[in-house]
Amino acid sequence: MVGKDAKNFDPTDVMMRTKRPPTPAQVQEHLEAMGETTLLMDGFGDALIGFSQRINEPFLAVYSWEKMMEVCMVRDGMDEEEAEEYISYNCTGAWVGEQTPIIVMPVLY
Repeated sequence: MVGKDAKNFDPTDVMMRTKRPPTPAQVQEHLEAMGETTLLMDGFGDALIGFSQRINEPFLAVYSWEKMMEVCMVRDGMDEEEAEEYISYNCTGAWVGEQTPIIVMPVLY
């Protein structure tokens, strides 16, 4: 970082954020502080990679499909096929309104 903000930069803060994803409550608190709201997917906090916004459109949570697969396989003990089916049916196949989260898939999967 350059300029006056560099002296306020705390590398341990960045390291802590990358080691542990924020809790849903922390995410909601951060959004409220920005004056925004969005829908979050239950159980996939580790797969939340950010937010998306376009002009005159709602703020949307953005999840990594690959990380969602990992959550299903590691936490829930699913094999790859079960995880893909679960995510396809329950997440990518779900419409819960205009704030339905975005799931980013790799170019080749």
